[in-house]
Amino acid sequence: MTQTIQAALGVLGVLVAAGLPGVAPAAEEAARGQPRADDPVQGVIDAVEKACLERTVFMIGRVKAERLAELVRQARPKLVVECGAAIGYSGLWIARELKRSGQGRLITIEIVPANAREAEANFRRAGLQDLVEVKVGDARKVIEEIAGPIDFLFLDCGYSNYHPCFLAAEKKLSPKATVVADNVGLGPGGMDDYLRLVRAKYSSRTEWFDIKLPWGDRDAMEITVIAPPDR
Repeated sequence: MTQTIQAALGVLGVLVAAGLPGVAPAAEEAARGQPRADDPVQGVIDAVEKACLERTVFMIGRVKAERLAELVRQARPKLVVECGAAIGYSGLWIARELKRSGQGRLITIEIVPANAREAEANFRRAGLQDLVEVKVGDARKVIEEIAGPIDFLFLDCGYSNYHPCFLAAEKKLSPKATVVADNVGLGPGGMDDYLRLVRAKYSSRTEWFDIKLPWGDRDAMEITVIAPPDR
């Protein structure tokens, strides 16, 4: 019997070491830098993600959201501006990183009032309301009202608005600010003017992701650093 128990424990140890699904998930998440299941914000993120999928509310999705959070963590911004809040999914990931860093605030812009109200409610549920200001309106115009410097700009609105939103924000961007544009894989034609601008003027790269969402299997984000490109 003792040998049987020892053998079973040995097999369990192999499974844990192999990182198979369902085995020591908290340890695996911590090792990968992923959100812990006991994170109070995570439950709200999960609920909002479920709502987006059920109602076909377009969102960045978990794979790209994890990368976005990593970029925010690296940038340590004092001010993040998001164009296209929807119901707050990506904003929750951003604001959580700001809370963890102990600095920074998020201004997120949404043109649909009902979506903006729902986003505000989701930020309150997550306990992030003190870090987030939701503005209702056309992002191209609202950006003009925001006092800079903007350290991190996230573009996730109508594709044709990327270029005018960026132009409205450009003069307010801090040195070495980070600009992330979503859906570069799904809708590059609609934002071609934006992509040509940032790729010619700044240090910019495209990162691809397997997203496995109802509206697409693969997508990309354009990540731009506001500094002259190396020539």
